[in-house]
Amino acid sequence: MSSFISKAFGIGVMTCIFILISTARSLAGAWVMGSGEMYERLAFNYYYAGAEYGANQDHLKSFRDTDISNYIEYGITDRITLINSIYYKFLKKEDQYEDVSSNGLGDIDLGVKYKVADGSWGVLSTQGLIKIPGLYGKDDPLPLGNAQYDFELRVLYGRSLWPVIPGYCNFEIGYRWRFGDPSDEIRYLIEFGADITKNIYGRIKLDSILSMDNGTKSNNPANPMAYYNYDLGKLDIALGIKITKAFGIELCYTPAIYGWNTTEGATYTVALIYILK
Repeated sequence: MSSFISKAFGIGVMTCIFILISTARSLAGAWVMGSGEMYERLAFNYYYAGAEYGANQDHLKSFRDTDISNYIEYGITDRITLINSIYYKFLKKEDQYEDVSSNGLGDIDLGVKYKVADGSWGVLSTQGLIKIPGLYGKDDPLPLGNAQYDFELRVLYGRSLWPVIPGYCNFEIGYRWRFGDPSDEIRYLIEFGADITKNIYGRIKLDSILSMDNGTKSNNPANPMAYYNYDLGKLDIALGIKITKAFGIELCYTPAIYGWNTTEGATYTVALIYILK
């Protein structure tokens, strides 16, 4: 796992350099919503992979994950924000052994984000999250996930880059306990962004998962994205347009840039944004 940490650090540095001459903007990250405020993101996501990282790389012909997701942050106080995300998935896999597909409600995330402190130095928050398995079976021909519960604790730090550029930076690190067969994980995120114009913004982030390699060694080969032990690094690049103060649209491209024991592919996203102030 140490080789992946060194690779991730190098990619993180490159990302920092790249974004300082690029753009992005966000309402999530370490920042919380004000009391009664809401951020909602309804997205159509298409993921395609034609290969795998690791020992099974010659088996997969293609894997597709087409889903509709809804992500919400709602401020119940000026310090506490509730989080919910839900997916409906359509999966299809072709390999040298079979051609199989499935669809249904995926895993559900419920979380709470708490602002610890803020000031001219930035904002510091903590976040707790539980993942609830969706309405599918672990032994389905092509299961939508691992059919088990996760619990995650995360620390988030964000800071405005104004007046240098009209943007921000955001850093996150957390530990996810995965109950059942899957391995626990260290998760971290490096994010930068800024406004391009008054109504156009961009965002880039490195989103990484590092397996603690303490899960069951035998994998579920049916879903190549649901192995029990894997590493994955994704580069999320987004361009957004603010149509009104309340509504916007985002176009995103999210390729995998390194990994182990998982699929090697990319996600294409069109998302509608709604902000209630």
